[in-house]
Amino acid sequence: MFRLFLLTLFLFVSLEASSSTKLLERANSMMKSNTQSDTFRAYDDYKSLYLRSLVDNDSSLKLESLKGIVASGERLHIDVSKYSKELQKLQSQKSSYNKPESKDMKKTQNIEDMHVQPLHKLKSINWKDNRLLLEFNKELSSNQIEYFTLHNKSKGRYRYVFDIKTSMLTAAQSIKSNDIDRIKIAQFNPQTLRLVVDHTSEIEVEHRVDSNILDIALKLERVGTTLIPEKKVRDRDKIIVIDPGHGGKDPGAVGYRKYREKIVVMDVSKELQKILESRGYKVYMTRDRDKFIKLRERTKFANKKNANIFISIHANAIDGKNAKKVHGVECYFLSPSRSEKAKRVAALENSADISDMNIYGKDSYLNFLNHRNTVASNKLAIDLQRGMLGALGKKYSGVKDGGVREGPFWVLVGAQMPSVLVEVGFITHPTEARRLVDKNYLKTMALGLADGIERYFANN
Repeated sequence: MFRLFLLTLFLFVSLEASSSTKLLERANSMMKSNTQSDTFRAYDDYKSLYLRSLVDNDSSLKLESLKGIVASGERLHIDVSKYSKELQKLQSQKSSYNKPESKDMKKTQNIEDMHVQPLHKLKSINWKDNRLLLEFNKELSSNQIEYFTLHNKSKGRYRYVFDIKTSMLTAAQSIKSNDIDRIKIAQFNPQTLRLVVDHTSEIEVEHRVDSNILDIALKLERVGTTLIPEKKVRDRDKIIVIDPGHGGKDPGAVGYRKYREKIVVMDVSKELQKILESRGYKVYMTRDRDKFIKLRERTKFANKKNANIFISIHANAIDGKNAKKVHGVECYFLSPSRSEKAKRVAALENSADISDMNIYGKDSYLNFLNHRNTVASNKLAIDLQRGMLGALGKKYSGVKDGGVREGPFWVLVGAQMPSVLVEVGFITHPTEARRLVDKNYLKTMALGLADGIERYFANN
């Protein structure tokens, strides 16, 4: 039995190593590109590899991932000083060895000596007043904690989820509380510990990392025998403007079975608005009905609202014989286009109000874009893309990643905040078009977009 366990463990480690190699090759390949989008993707991959190296205690992978984080981070003007210091320390340690251990030598080690324990192990769980304290054996980083919510008001369920990266516990367990219906903690995957707080009414949840302790405050007050949430005092004091594309006299793209873009994007936008508002964000819509709005008025509206981010929702289309072949979700941020595909999509979305282009002086304006907003928009686009793919991929097959791209979209021109144009799919593709008019599909997509927004705010 023990030998079978060791064999299974060895196969798992081998598969992880193969996956790490492919991810590293992809990141290195993206670094050869000069586009910010590819550089951001590479940076994200290197960060994932770095966490994996900590879990697997793989010094070679740690060295390569740190090199990548520093190189990509410096190119993107991101503060990577702590990674740079760690890299220098690791390189100095390596140089002190007469002969570094090779990967082949590592593979031939006796399997009983392989170190597979994660970096962080949960030691204890305790209550202190209304706070849940999770104590780990080593110091935590706030970057290891991913927090999101899953609210279903129709069923009266509110779930608050914490994913703690590079962590483990020996067995799933429930945590007793007199106030909350259910709290459970379990191993979500080999690298992630998941804590779920499940209740029939809303709770105010706050968390912070204090050395090796994750401190989660669950703010409740009792009146008689009834549990009542405290008055909301959320830290999500962000303003989000959602822009459903087209509208009124401008139907946008007309695709499979005459489905119209303006209707599809309004449905997605309304679902996204509901989710974001349930999570405590202030949300405005550039249009809440079938109305035509000039392109320049959309970002002008966002600027007046002092929005933190601006998201314009659209559906893609393509004519001719390729209509049944081309599909996928994409995100674009504003910059002079470097690809023919971006120019084609931009031309389609810009066509509704050509006069706006003359106001901003066409490409001459794009050359003077705010660099800080361009970088931030790229980050937002990556998080939105990841959110959509992650949510849709769990329930639907064949969801294609169209990527994050740059493009001269005039609906984004003039925005004084990070702004992204989201293409939720091709309305001309039979399968994707049918999904785009399905309420459950749109709700899943909206949930993915909301999670992407949360990830963006958490990391920036």
